[in-house]
Amino acid sequence: MAEQTAAQRELAALIVQSLNLESLKPEQIDPDAPLFGGDLGLDSIDALEIALAVSKRYGFQLRSDNPDNARIFANLRALSDHVEQNRAAS
Repeated sequence: MAEQTAAQRELAALIVQSLNLESLKPEQIDPDAPLFGGDLGLDSIDALEIALAVSKRYGFQLRSDNPDNARIFANLRALSDHVEQNRAAS
């Protein structure tokens, strides 16, 4: 499993918290493993929950009609990269 960056760890913790994944520790999410259709068992409702949590935490919208969503939500690394590129200056 690839090592998580600090930004990926923070985002993984947000995912675990927002989806109430009590049996999963944030550091157990492989940055390169699929978020959906893989070991995590996440679905489209989970994607909406993640998008809402990201918008609250990072100050920008992940829109359901974005044609790049498949790439953005591919794995923790892609989602974290997208967040880092778009997050509001804190």
